[in-house]
Amino acid sequence: MLKVNDLSIQYNKQTVLQGFNLELEDGEIFAMLGDSGSGKSSALRFIAGLDNALNGSVTLDGKQLSNNGQHQEPPEGRGVGMVFQDYALFPHMSVEKNIAFGIDDKAQHEQQVRVKELLSLIGLKGIEKKYPHQLSGGEQQRVALARALAPNPKLLLLDEPFSSLDKNHRDTLSKQVKDILKEIGTTTILVTHDEAEANIFADKVGTIHDKQIQLNNN
Repeated sequence: MLKVNDLSIQYNKQTVLQGFNLELEDGEIFAMLGDSGSGKSSALRFIAGLDNALNGSVTLDGKQLSNNGQHQEPPEGRGVGMVFQDYALFPHMSVEKNIAFGIDDKAQHEQQVRVKELLSLIGLKGIEKKYPHQLSGGEQQRVALARALAPNPKLLLLDEPFSSLDKNHRDTLSKQVKDILKEIGTTTILVTHDEAEANIFADKVGTIHDKQIQLNNN
């Protein structure tokens, strides 16, 4: 279970979140809506351990990751994976090396097995040796997802991962990704500005309003 309590964040000296609380059950997919600058991505970055906050705590499966706006665990030790809006793939690395980046502490054979498992899971078998520039936007997005899933995170954070795709590709890919996440049971938070996408993708949808999260009736 994920618990975020009393999260308060300032951005450019403006308080964007204050008293933000969120609880998710294991395997639940949650979508977060909000206007630009409302603090959606800032909340994800705090949960991921990338940025501090004015206040707030994060607990995942009973382990406290952050308290009073500071982090007890570094990003790599939190059991949290993240996919960014621009995918953030390493252009000089092949697909297999990108996916294996977060598990480079494993033996080479284990890395290769895990990469093949993930490529099969995301429906992209046989592209291990390709480079990001040789892939379509949708393929890059799925590789970024595979990289985030490689260490078997307890929680996955998706920061507008479909926004650069056209509507047809976005709708198709979001459904495929949801099916993948449901298959493996990964607790997930999606940040998006698209309400229709949120309702299709998530079990539960909330909107940031007056610096707090309010659950939608969907």
